[in-house]
Amino acid sequence: MTVGCRVRVLTIPESVARPLAPDDRADLLSMLGEVFEVDEIDEWGQAWVRKQWSTGDGGYRYHSLGLASHEMERVEAEEPPPS
Repeated sequence: MTVGCRVRVLTIPESVARPLAPDDRADLLSMLGEVFEVDEIDEWGQAWVRKQWSTGDGGYRYHSLGLASHEMERVEAEEPPPS
């Protein structure tokens, strides 16, 4: 993986989601199956992606997620949404 490539989130470890507040957990789990651009690769080789939501008052909230290679798949081209 490289910064800028596109990946689909295949799984989110329970150890990452469980400690979050219910609303944050729901936001994080909404990333499953979605495609994101890799923002960075950390020193452990995790690819970091981020999802952003509008708060409706002009602000934003977001979640970043570090993915190991088995938790994502590379997406080569624009893919249509699942039907």
